[in-house]
Amino acid sequence: MEAKLKSILLFGQPGVGKGTQGAILGTIPGFCHLATGDMFRGLDRESELGREFLKYSTKGLLVPDELTCRLWRQYVQGLIDTNKYLPGSHALLLDGIPRSPVQAKTLDEHIEVLAIIHLVCEDEEELIQRMKRRAEIQNRPDDADESVIRRRFEVFHTDTSRVLEHYDPSLIHTVTATGAPGKILLNILNVVIPAMEGHFGNPLG
Repeated sequence: MEAKLKSILLFGQPGVGKGTQGAILGTIPGFCHLATGDMFRGLDRESELGREFLKYSTKGLLVPDELTCRLWRQYVQGLIDTNKYLPGSHALLLDGIPRSPVQAKTLDEHIEVLAIIHLVCEDEEELIQRMKRRAEIQNRPDDADESVIRRRFEVFHTDTSRVLEHYDPSLIHTVTATGAPGKILLNILNVVIPAMEGHFGNPLG
């Protein structure tokens, strides 16, 4: 990864819909969606990295910065090597990274942030219930324990929210994450398409 990767950040509270919107956007030509939650959950749980991930995720804590960034670099290189991500044609849609100011600073070496979509929901109790339902449907043990979920929100407010301070405020676009998913998607596209123009030609291929 010699040249900086042109990227869009999906940012927001746990359960706010980053993964849902990222997955939809990832089906649109011109985007490559990378969800770090899926990246970690895809690890072999008996491997060194898998055991390390579980040690933190089951407590609602952030995986250490060095480990997260190292795995992220390996994962992105794998996407490039298999032609699933074409840096000259795709915007890299990052969902779940950076999650700390240290990660943001480390990623500065590798990415050029074109825009940050800050998804916001005022009712965190609604998000907690949403995450518990998701845990049942998707068999996600890291979301099944309400005390762990609440710990994740605490970590978001004390650590992850500070990520926004690292970036130029002009890059940050707040999008309300409640209501019809299609309307939320439209509001996101109204931000990211202009941000991509001039970098990829026609961003929708």
